[in-house]
Amino acid sequence: MPRLAAIVENLVESNHPDFRIWLTSMPSPAFPVSVLQTSVKMTMEPPTGLRSNLLRTYSNMDNRQLNDCAKPKEFKMLLFAFSFFHAVV
Repeated sequence: MPRLAAIVENLVESNHPDFRIWLTSMPSPAFPVSVLQTSVKMTMEPPTGLRSNLLRTYSNMDNRQLNDCAKPKEFKMLLFAFSFFHAVV
């Protein structure tokens, strides 16, 4: 974590204007406070419950995406299995 803090502190405003660094972290007491203080923070709360988690996954897809493959039935079953596993975990 100290190395991460040093890297972020060495970023200067003369970098390319489109440069962005995205960091993701679980809550940790070892995360450098200086990085948090100089950052724009975003949070994305996971949906609560299995049903809402599955609905969130499927809300980003349409029928064309689900049917545009060589084996749509198998793809839908595999997608559901992965989505269900992700929702449970």
